[in-house]
Amino acid sequence: MFDIFKKLEGLRPAAPTGPVEAIVAGLGNPGREYENTRHNAGFLVLDQIAGSCGVRLDRLKYKSLCADAVLGGRRVLLMKPQTFMNLSGESIRDAVDFYKIDPETELIVIYDDIDLEPGQLRIRKQGSAGGHNGIKDIIRQLGTEKFLRIKVGVGAKPKGWDLADHVLGRFGSNERKLVEEAQERACKAVEMILADSVDAAMNQFNKKMENV
Repeated sequence: MFDIFKKLEGLRPAAPTGPVEAIVAGLGNPGREYENTRHNAGFLVLDQIAGSCGVRLDRLKYKSLCADAVLGGRRVLLMKPQTFMNLSGESIRDAVDFYKIDPETELIVIYDDIDLEPGQLRIRKQGSAGGHNGIKDIIRQLGTEKFLRIKVGVGAKPKGWDLADHVLGRFGSNERKLVEEAQERACKAVEMILADSVDAAMNQFNKKMENV
């Protein structure tokens, strides 16, 4: 029996050591009714990153579900703010202040973008909120537009639709595969940013996917 427990312990990833060097935050809304919606694209990417790192986003801190992980050779804090989208900046600011993180180079925010087709990614070093309320609140709380962000395309709202109905809706069957592939690329992009540089990641992942 004890041998089994020892084997299970050996399968667990080693606990990260040293100071947190970066924060990776995915935006979304908490609650089962919002699971797998377009607006929760950031949450979906964070779940995938956590899974690839062998950690669980189950520690409640900074008004977020958090986990420590090693990504790109660096210790990072993974965050899914639980404040609802429009107040995302509160939790991110708390973590940034606590770990003395430089938002310009050590914070990566992942979120949905209706101006990109499903499956497309766009990495940016800075910029306006572009109408995204979660990003708007982060800018307000941090007092700067200069932080790294990875936008995951979810597609424009159909003509005549209400925007809220669109972003709070779930992906259609023809979109799901494209978005899942984009999530995988977003995970790789985060790792490249941390291990190499944001410029390298932009060159690799900002290219328009031909199958989209």
